Amino acid sequence: MSLSGQVGGGHGPFDGVGASGGVAGGPGGSDMRPGAVRNIAKRYALLPLRLFLGVTFTYAGVDKLTDSGFLTGSGAGSFAGLLHSVHDTAAASWLVDLALRSPAGFGYAIACGELAVGLATLAGLWARLAATGGALLSLVFWLTVSWSAEPYYYGNDLPYLMAWTPLIVLGAPLLSLDGLLSARRRRKGQHIFG
Repeated sequence: MSLSGQVGGGHGPFDGVGASGGVAGGPGGSDMRPGAVRNIAKRYALLPLRLFLGVTFTYAGVDKLTDSGFLTGSGAGSFAGLLHSVHDTAAASWLVDLALRSPAGFGYAIACGELAVGLATLAGLWARLAATGGALLSLVFWLTVSWSAEPYYYGNDLPYLMAWTPLIVLGAPLLSLDGLLSARRRRKGQHIFG
């Protein structure tokens, strides 16, 4: 019998985990066979990535919103200063030109976008949409700010872009609001049709 079939039919966001925190199926609620441990590891493999990206993007958004020099200044350390410094080396200099029309406005939009993506990722709410937003932000940062990093792996935005990909594909079905909402919809469907 698979883990998903052992507790609650595998329909909840926390399925496969017993009430005491152990894996369902064995004496005392734990089954530590190698196959069971591998199944748990597979099920929760994306959780560390989700937590890392969620915390990082939340922190980046808060950091930008609370740094008055970043949003309103025009010198070193400001968003406008950053845009001017990367203009000639960016792969998509037209994006830099667009942001230079209103550096403060674009700075606020980026900070709020990072904050929204980070919080939604941590909560597991609209996880695929949040991951897509994170990937788009990372793509824009890569094509503008870190494009000139040499060798390319010194820039961090390309790895962030790739890190969002599994969350775009799989979402956040476990330990998430998406999982709770999905389980609730299934229960309502069973009441209507069952």
